Amino acid sequence: MADNFNELSSIQLDALKEIGNIGAGNAATALAQMVNSKIDMDVPQVSILPFEDVADLIGGAESHVVGIYLNVSGSAPLSILFILPIDKACLLADMLIGKELYSTNPEELSDMDISAMMELGNIISATYLNSLAMFTQLSFSPSVPALGMDMAGAIIDAILAQFGQIADHVLLLETQFKKEDVDVVGHFFLLPEPESLSVILSALGVNF
Repeated sequence: MADNFNELSSIQLDALKEIGNIGAGNAATALAQMVNSKIDMDVPQVSILPFEDVADLIGGAESHVVGIYLNVSGSAPLSILFILPIDKACLLADMLIGKELYSTNPEELSDMDISAMMELGNIISATYLNSLAMFTQLSFSPSVPALGMDMAGAIIDAILAQFGQIADHVLLLETQFKKEDVDVVGHFFLLPEPESLSVILSALGVNF
């Protein structure tokens, strides 16, 4: 039984990546319907990393980011964290709202900009959980997302204070959005409790 990420095999990672790709495809469809324009979405990389390394991955502890965090209850409790650099989050908000790209100022975010970012987190989390539920036949119930805008280190520390007591590694699904010639890369982290990882892998049939 794999109780932590250190024990995952390439087959198990491939299974989780496939779910991520399907979730990303469904999210791209949902986003495209919202903006009435084609949006491509891909999960080019799935990896395991210590939670303490997350800040370095997204530009360093002092980089200004938007973080969207959800607790998920159900058959296999877990948490989800979606992080974007603040300028990329503004770009996605522009796409969702239909504003001219690069017109949103990170220093002057409106309620509508913030709502768009929240909705983005909702869509990505829901579509990933739906694909996970479809493959595993497990039930997942996400909380209302919490949105934070701060330095990456501060957001990571706040979550680590809670999550670090449970496990020290996370699953990263690097998520890439593309609309025409504009690329935005965000980082989608899945933080299952150790027993939840075993439940998910068993349901996928890849728990050795």
